[in-house]
Amino acid sequence: MFSGKTEELIRRIQRAVYGKQKVQVFKPRIDNRYDDSAVVSHSQQKVLSTAIERAEEIFYRLAPDTQVVGIDEVQFFGSEVVAVVEALANKGLRVICAGLDQDYQGRPFEPMPQLMAVSEYVTKELAICVVCGNPANRSQRIVSSGERVVVGAAGAYEPRCRKCHVAEPAEGTPPQTLELFD
Repeated sequence: MFSGKTEELIRRIQRAVYGKQKVQVFKPRIDNRYDDSAVVSHSQQKVLSTAIERAEEIFYRLAPDTQVVGIDEVQFFGSEVVAVVEALANKGLRVICAGLDQDYQGRPFEPMPQLMAVSEYVTKELAICVVCGNPANRSQRIVSSGERVVVGAAGAYEPRCRKCHVAEPAEGTPPQTLELFD
């Protein structure tokens, strides 16, 4: 959250457009925070996009002359997006994905580990921890919910570093305690 992932996706898409490449951008339909027909960063930069339910829909909506495919909030598509991204890349398309690598509890957010493993380039953007000011690689949920996924703009999450992040125990898990002995 707030690390500039979507801004970087938009920047790379704009560079491809400047280079006269045909681009198409997709996002999960669940991401309706700012605009249904655009990928929008927290700083209100935007690029037109197509909202889809499942990653496989990209194949049906892809124009034959498309050279660059952008996918925002890729973590919301689940593991099936890995095969889609690989198929597109194997056809010679450049695929640019942006998404969270961890959920609000600091656990890996599938499919990011697999996507990172098959990617030629990986850029990890970090936010600034709102508690201490250090680089933040975690999203602290500040609204109450038992769901793993809560789509929210500013106000639902805040960036935290490892030290300041407070992970909620999984439901039914007893709290962990650490005893120190002299």
